[in-house]
This record gives sequence, C-alpha cells and structure tokens, in this order.
Amino acid sequence: KSCESQQPFALEYGEHVLQVNLSIPYLFIFLESSQPRFGPIRPPEEKPVMNFIVDVQYSEATSISFEILSDDGGQTVEWLREEGVRRAAEAVKSNISPPGTVWVARRKPPTSGAVLKDDDLLHIVLKDKDTVVLVMQHSNAPNPDQLPKVVKMDGCTLAAQDLVDLGYGQTMIELTPEAIEEVKKARGVIDRIVADKRVVYGVSTGFGKFATTKINEDELELLQENLIRSHCAGVGPPLSPEKTRRLLALRINILSKGYSGVRLETLEKMIKAFNASCLSYVPEKGTVGASGDLAPLSHLALGLMGEGKMWSPQTGWDSADTVLAAHSLEKIKLGPKEGLALINGTQFITALGAEALVRARRIAAQADIVAAMTLEALRGTNVAFDADVHAARPHTGQQLVARRLRSVLQSDIHPSSIARDHVNCDRVQDAYCLRCTPQVHGIANDTIEFVEQILRTEMNSATDNPMVLSSRDITVSAGNFHGEYPAKAMDYLAIGIHEIANISERRLERLCNGAYSEGLPPFLVNQGGLNSGFMIAHCTAAALVSENKVLTHPSSVDSQTTSAGTEDHVSMGGFAARKALTVVEHVETVIAIELLAACQGLSLRFEKSGLTSTKPIQDVLALVRTVVEPWDKDRVFTPDIEAAVDLLQRNKVWEAVEVYVANYIKFEEEQKKQ
Repeated sequence: KSCESQQPFALEYGEHVLQVNLSIPYLFIFLESSQPRFGPIRPPEEKPVMNFIVDVQYSEATSISFEILSDDGGQTVEWLREEGVRRAAEAVKSNISPPGTVWVARRKPPTSGAVLKDDDLLHIVLKDKDTVVLVMQHSNAPNPDQLPKVVKMDGCTLAAQDLVDLGYGQTMIELTPEAIEEVKKARGVIDRIVADKRVVYGVSTGFGKFATTKINEDELELLQENLIRSHCAGVGPPLSPEKTRRLLALRINILSKGYSGVRLETLEKMIKAFNASCLSYVPEKGTVGASGDLAPLSHLALGLMGEGKMWSPQTGWDSADTVLAAHSLEKIKLGPKEGLALINGTQFITALGAEALVRARRIAAQADIVAAMTLEALRGTNVAFDADVHAARPHTGQQLVARRLRSVLQSDIHPSSIARDHVNCDRVQDAYCLRCTPQVHGIANDTIEFVEQILRTEMNSATDNPMVLSSRDITVSAGNFHGEYPAKAMDYLAIGIHEIANISERRLERLCNGAYSEGLPPFLVNQGGLNSGFMIAHCTAAALVSENKVLTHPSSVDSQTTSAGTEDHVSMGGFAARKALTVVEHVETVIAIELLAACQGLSLRFEKSGLTSTKPIQDVLALVRTVVEPWDKDRVFTPDIEAAVDLLQRNKVWEAVEVYVANYIKFEEEQKKQ
C-alpha cells in the first residue's frame, strides 16, 4: 500500500486489525506459512550500511518480520535482538516477553541455524540482507551457548525430569549400542514375516475392525501410510514445541526397546528430526487413550513423513516438507508395520504427565515453605509439627512436610523474634489450615511419589501391538497400549495436588480477614476503603480452587466403545493428563498469591512491631521483594502474581531455603544421638 501522504490506515488480517501510522513512504505486506508479516522498507535511494530481516517468532504459530537498518558498524547482536522484540511488541500492541522467558537470536537456515551471541558485532557475524530469527525460550532452559547435553536412549532408564529437560530443545538424543541391536533384531522378525507371507495383524492385515482383512503384498507400504493419514483426526490447538519435543523423545525411547519392529533407519530419521527441533503439528484433543494415543501420535508421524505442518525455531510453522528440507532432513518412508509402530502407545498421556509430575513435585515442596511463612505472619505456633507427634502416625509425606516446616520456623538454629514474642499467649491451638498442613500436604507428596513410580515404568515400557518378541521370533497381539495406568495416575495426581491449593486458599482467607489475622489490617493494606488490597487476589485464588474441584473429577472413570465395538474399553487418559497439567498450573498460581499475601503480612508485622522472622523466611521475603514491592497502596495486581508464579516455576523459593533445610535436618539428627 502506497502511503506517500503518510496518513494513518488500518491493516486487517482475519480478526486482527493493525493501526499503521507511517513516517516513511512505503509498507510491504506478504504472506508466508499462512501468517501475516509486515514491516517498513526504506526508499531504494537510501544506501544503508547493512540491512537485516529480523523474524520474530512471538508465539507458537505466529511470527512477524521487520527489515532493520544498522547504520553503525559497532552495533551488536544484542542491539538487533532488542530492537526486533521492541518493534514486534509495538506492532501487536502486547507484551510478547512473559516472565520466565528470554529471546535468543539464531541464523536462519539454510545457513546454519546457529545461535548468535549477544556481544557479536553485526558486521562480523552477518552479511547484508541476512535473516535473523528471534526465538522465545524459557529462562530456566539450558544456556544455548553451551555444548548440548546428550541423552543416551535405551528404552529402560528415562526419568520424568530427563523428559522434561528434553523439551527445552537444548538436549540431543543418541541410541545406545544395545538399543541399536535390539531394534535390528525386532526388525528382522518383521522382515521374515513379510518374506514368508504370513498373515499378522498390522503387518499384512487392516486395523481395528478390519483386522481380518488381508492386504496384498504390493500394498503393504500404502497400508501404513493410509493408517497415519486416516488417524490424523485430532482437533484443538497444537501442543507447544516443548510438549511436542517430549512426545517425540518419549516415542523414540519406546521404539528403542526393540519390541516395535521399526527399521533402524526410520528411528534414526526421527532422532535427527528431534535433534533439529523439527516438530510436527499435534492437536491436543482426540485421543481416548486406547489403542494408545492414536490421533496425536499419528499427527506426530505425519510431519515426519513430510506431510501436514511442522515447526522449527529457524522456520516457524511451515509445510512439513519445507521444514525438513530447510534442515536437510529426509522424510520417513514407512515400511511394513512401521506406521502402526509409530502410533500404538501411551506417550501423549505420559509425556504430558511427566511435565505435570515434575511441576507438582516442585510446587509441593515450595508450598510447605509458603505455609510456614503464613503461619509466621499469623503468629501461629510450630508445636503441632513436633517430630514425635508425626512419628506416631508415620506416613512418609506427613513426616516430610512436618520436617520442612520445622526447618524454617522457630528453632534453636533459626530463631524468630515473632515466635518468641507470643510464646506465652493464651491461644491453645491454631486453625486446621495451619495446624494440619503436614497431614494435608503430606498425602499430596505421597501421591506424587506413587505417580512417579507409575510414570517411570510407563516411560520405559513397550506399548505396541502386536509386540515383537525377537527372542522367540514371533509377534503377539496383546494390550500394552491401553492407557489405564497413566490415566489413573494423572487423575490421582490432580486430586492430590489440588488439595494443596484448597488448603492454601483457606490460609489466604485468614491473612485477608481482619477477624482472623491477629492484628493485620483487613485485606493486608493500610487505609482500607481507599485501598482494596488483596481482596480480589483472594477471589482469584478462590475461583481457581473452584475450577479445580471440577477438573479433578476423574476422566478415567469414563469409557466409550470405539472401532465398532472392537475397542470397547478405553482409558480417556489424554484428557486426564491435560486436566492434571491445568490443575497444577492453578495450584502454582494459588500458592503464588499466598506467597505474596504472606510476604505482605510479614512486612506489615515487621513495620508495626520491629520483630523479625527466621533467617530462611527472611531470605524468601527478600527474594520476593526483588520482583514485587510491598503493597502500600492499590496497583494492578496481575503482574505481581505473574512474577510470583515465575519464581515458583523456576524453583527459586525452594532454592532460597534448601541449605537451611539441610542444615536443620543435620542438626535434628545430631540432637537425636545425644
């Protein structure tokens, strides 16, 4: 659109409207990968020192490109990165850098896709008209400048934390020599079945209700391709790159066990795609969790075949064949049984479940610390956490939580003048939400441990059908694909971790309610009435807890008959895993709000009385104050909540007290010996 008059105008794209106010004469607009891109072009008579196309990948499915002029030979990659992010944020009129994320600059293939260091000079590391891709990453992901970590896949030893780390895109996968041999042995069984023209389900027959339909030998490859295409029936938004990496990594791990019958070359192509972060478009809805997660795993396989859509940090969303070609990767061409081998399994449930598990474990530990801070702000007592009391009811989780509470509250090695100030008060005992924290938080911790055992086994289990038993040179049709185990585990996890938010909201009520808060001002703010303080933050916590009460209804108690009655009991594990992740997210937010309220209560307590808390609690308060100021008057609350959530998601609260907890445990053990 020519704009020599330099008058404002609106650019419409679908439901989005961009208000454009130009100070230069031209704007160019073009479409790439079904996404709008736009940016200013300087008039052709200008002769800049260097021009760069900066492609800002500001969401999973959307990017925006600008031509940026560098007229100073001393400018750095950091300047180019910050300028690109600034322009993108202005263009979309939104914050595109949420807490806990960083931007990384990379070259765009087919050059190298390598990370550019912030202090590199532009005129040294780039050429005129080069394209630079800006990619958002979690700030707790490994440093991209470091050499990538390599995980050796053997199908037997993968842990939940390993899988979560694989999602960040800074870890490479290799097969162990033992896994390579097992894969070759299993493939030999399939090759002999085909050569002998034996009738075997999924190799030379149709699928599901068509299991008795014999397929001609010259159509065996088409059979596998049709399986993938027809089963790509998922709906809803795509999984994030992190979740898709985990899904692909977990499927690679399962195939490396040698029970599936895939060719080694097929598995190696999957590994190369993972290592290049070439990730298929996988809708999050559509699996019933038996025969495995068919729809999402089919979408995962479809991109590897060069069909459908794919994403990589260098290309963004594009056609799968384009993304693979940009990384010089070959498409997978399916042989007999390989399509079935790629999609039979519970990896969607388990990959999402691993993330939910790791985040649940992290927030559960920090919730204990936050609860201790609330108890201190409310002038509660630590008497109920006596070790002998909990030894009399020796649940593992209950004792663990009680010990954590003792570790950061008043003790001989961590004195608190707040606690000592009311040691002789007339209160006999605290409310349940304070006194019963070990019992309530404890079962959540025990649930997490139980779920970890289930998922660790599931992550390293063969879930194919038919199973290839190379030691006996046979295949066996069975039911390892059924997702009931991880489905139930996800429902248990959601129920268990939810209760931490449930009791947290009750502690938050006591902090905000002037009738219960032991002298703290209503809603934790001075000049109440003029200021509302934590009034609506508490409502947010209550709303999330209420949502969780619906989300914790177990999806795995339901079943629907599918495939014309052949698959007549299913797990509904996909929904169980998605719900569990949402519940964990809500718990993180509720604990973040309690953390802010506890810190505000302590700050008010310190200001009024001049008293102090224990060193570990003081350190957590100081940590929070690096990102959130005390609430002296009303302001927008959401950024504070987001900042607190970010601290919790990055495990910063636990890191602040970890040494204190360890020292206290050592102290307690020495006391027992005396």
